[in-house]
Amino acid sequence: MPNLDAAFSALACPTRRAILARLALGEATVMELVEPFELTQPAISRHLKVLESAGLIIRRVEGTKRPCRLAPTAVAEIDQWLSMLRQALNANYDRLDQVLADMKTEK
Repeated sequence: MPNLDAAFSALACPTRRAILARLALGEATVMELVEPFELTQPAISRHLKVLESAGLIIRRVEGTKRPCRLAPTAVAEIDQWLSMLRQALNANYDRLDQVLADMKTEK
């Protein structure tokens, strides 16, 4: 992902995470996204701009509507980065397991 900082910054907001969770169910217009929130349409639009700038969603023009959907590669790229961290943690735990096993053998 070209800008992980922007993606994680966008994900730091609970409203934006809720919008992404809604979009995981399928494409939605701004007005459909406004419904579950106590926010105005312009406020939701600002959140959508942040998500779009971070590469997490894609918007298209359909007449007067601008449906949004999840960007197909964005979540995969974040998951790839997190996978690298998981592998490093697993390697650390494996080394710790080996140290503990060696300590047990010495006794």
